Amino acid sequence: MPVDCIDIQCLPREWPDALPTWSYNTCAVIDLVNRWLPRRWRSPPPIPEPLWRQTLAAYPFLARLEAAERKRLRWLSSHFLLEKEFHPANGLSFDDGMALAIAVQACLPLLYMHAPSGQPVRHPLRVLDWYDDFVGIVVQPGAVLARRKSVDGAGVVHHYNEVLAGEAMDRGPIMLSWDAVQGTPEETPGGSNVVIHEFVHKMDMRNSRYGDAPDGAPPLPDRFMGTHSRTEAGRLWRHTMEQAYEAFREAVLLAERFGGEKPWLDDYAATHPAEFFAVTSEAYFLHRDQFANAFPSLLPLYDGFFRPGTLEP
Repeated sequence: MPVDCIDIQCLPREWPDALPTWSYNTCAVIDLVNRWLPRRWRSPPPIPEPLWRQTLAAYPFLARLEAAERKRLRWLSSHFLLEKEFHPANGLSFDDGMALAIAVQACLPLLYMHAPSGQPVRHPLRVLDWYDDFVGIVVQPGAVLARRKSVDGAGVVHHYNEVLAGEAMDRGPIMLSWDAVQGTPEETPGGSNVVIHEFVHKMDMRNSRYGDAPDGAPPLPDRFMGTHSRTEAGRLWRHTMEQAYEAFREAVLLAERFGGEKPWLDDYAATHPAEFFAVTSEAYFLHRDQFANAFPSLLPLYDGFFRPGTLEP
């Protein structure tokens, strides 16, 4: 698949006039009215059983969920699809199955989540508040080449290109490469998942001011891991993450420079704390046992963040 050259910064932040791709031929006016209603009053189109089974079969890590988890995931996904607008780019032929594949992976981290405020959710659909800062999801056929610029310590501006399989924009849309979405290499060690990765970035951004880069420290639930204040919770999170991140960076450097054993996790996680959080979150959902062995200090931390409550029937 050729790499498309785009300027990420020039992508529109929202597309208010576009209709959702996901409609099952429902009247567009009804769809729009439905989207403006409070979530608890909405009636999203049901996900057809054959399409649901097809999606579970395509992504084995979803099929391993318990029956109650699959039921919750299907329900959240139907509301997610009602709220979001998919925008295929560069001639990509897009269908309901592709939209559902993205939705279920985006909603997987939400199954047990608290509200972004840190409080338990009063209504199960409130977990979708984590993604309420955007509507548009741009889906490219393959990777894109984004034009970037940076300023060094001497004030010199450098221009460079970066190949992207996905991009989460602060208070703006998400871009995904369909090649990366459908090619999730789950069975390979350290297999990646671009959907989980980018939506975890969105969670991380909830704790930053507009324009600031995420730092791998998302909003934590109240009484996180037995802490008594948000300051104490944040301190525990950052201390644990910093230790794991520095240890991983050291392992990557030893492998690159001195021929040491290469870490199991994708070494992209060593580039920035926010990337470390996103990449390790992929591993947490796809390879929990291997994740626990490689990062024993992070397992209780991530359980405390992603699973602070009990799944309701």
